[in-house]
Amino acid sequence: MMSEYAVEARNLIKVYKAGELEVQALRGLSVTVANGEMVALIGPSGSGKSTFLNIIGGLDRATAGYIGVMGSDLTQLNASQLVEFRRKTVGHVFQNMNLIPTLTAAENIELPMAALGVKKDARRQRVEELIGVVGLKERMSHKPGELSGGEQQRIALAAALANDPPLILADEPTGELDTENALIVVNYLAKANRELGKTIIMVTHDPRVARAASRILRIQDGVIATDVTPSEEAAPTQANYTDMLKTRIASIDAQLAGLDQDFRKGLISSDQFVDRQTNLKKTKDVLGDELHRLGVVH
Repeated sequence: MMSEYAVEARNLIKVYKAGELEVQALRGLSVTVANGEMVALIGPSGSGKSTFLNIIGGLDRATAGYIGVMGSDLTQLNASQLVEFRRKTVGHVFQNMNLIPTLTAAENIELPMAALGVKKDARRQRVEELIGVVGLKERMSHKPGELSGGEQQRIALAAALANDPPLILADEPTGELDTENALIVVNYLAKANRELGKTIIMVTHDPRVARAASRILRIQDGVIATDVTPSEEAAPTQANYTDMLKTRIASIDAQLAGLDQDFRKGLISSDQFVDRQTNLKKTKDVLGDELHRLGVVH
C-alpha cells in the first residue's frame, strides 16, 4: 500500500567503522517528505546529507532505525530486492553526471530502460519524450564530451527519469557548474517536480539552488536541525531568472567584443582567440536556448 509519505525516517542511525574508529554519520534523524514535494538538504560538510540520501536511495543501509520509501520498508529488503527497488523507484542524479562517454546523449538516456528489458520501440519513444523535457532535442546524437557541463547534467536528469521513478535523488547536481548553468539545471529539476509530479530530494551547498525547493532541511551533526520554507521574496521567480540570463548574455557579448579588440591589437594569439571565442559562444548558445524555451525573445 502506498504511504502518504514518499520518505519516512524514524530515529535513523548510521555508524561507519574504520578499524578501531567509529564515526556516527546519523544520530537519530527523523523526518517525513510528502509525495510530490521538492526538498533541499543543506548543511556543513560531514553533517550526514549524502549518507541520508544514500540510505533513501537504497545505496547504503542504516545501522538502526526505520526508513520507508514509497511504501517500502528498506530495512526489511534483501540485496536483490534493493536492486529492484533502485531500478524502479529511484532515479539518481550525481554531481559528476555519471554519463558513459562513448555513448550518445540518446543512448545514455536509453540505457536504464534497456537494463529493465523495455522493448526498443518503447525505449526510443521515451527517449524522444525525455530529451524534449530537458530541452536538448538538437543534442541527441552528441556524446558527453561534446556537451557543456549543464547540458550533460540535463541528460543525466533525463536518464534518471527514464524508467519513470516516482522519486529523484540529486546529490550536489549543480556542484561543478557555474551560476547560470546551475540555475538552468535546478529549473529543470523543478519542472520535473511540477509537471511530472516527481518527488525530488536534493543535496546542495548553494543557497540559490536550495531556494527552488518547497522545503529546506538543514542537517547538522547527523540530525535535522531546522525545517523551513523559503520566503516568497527569496524564491527565484521566472522574471528574475530570465533577467539573469539576459544580463549574462549581454556580458558575454561585451567579452566577445573585447576579445576582438585584443586580437586586432595583437594581445592574444589566434589560437587563444579561437579557444576563448568558442567557449563564450557555446555558453551564449546554452543561455539563448534556455531563453527561447521560456518563450523570451532576446
